[in-house]
Amino acid sequence: MFDVSFSELMLIGVIALIVIGPERLPKVARTLGHLLGRAQRYVNEVKSDIQKEMDLKEIGDIKNQMEDAARSVKSSMTASVDDIKSAVSVDDIKSAVKEPAVALEDSLDEARKALDVKRKDD
Repeated sequence: MFDVSFSELMLIGVIALIVIGPERLPKVARTLGHLLGRAQRYVNEVKSDIQKEMDLKEIGDIKNQMEDAARSVKSSMTASVDDIKSAVSVDDIKSAVKEPAVALEDSLDEARKALDVKRKDD
């Protein structure tokens, strides 16, 4: 945090020993340690809160992108269905379904007739 060398710390310690005195110096050092610890915890809490807010913002951005993509897919699917509906009429669909059904019925009738003829021969 601060660019302080060991020699500068020794100088501060000697001056503190002279000014405060040897009796009160350990108590003052403990108090300073507690205060610095509290300040460091406070700074770390603020950093983590800021990080959480940034993460929430990123998640919100991703959510918005996903919703936009979903809307885009939905609109393209709706447009495709509308195009298909306009290109193909209901009568076309009915006839497309009816023709194979009629052909299947004819095939079944022929198979029934062939079975009936074979049964009569036996």
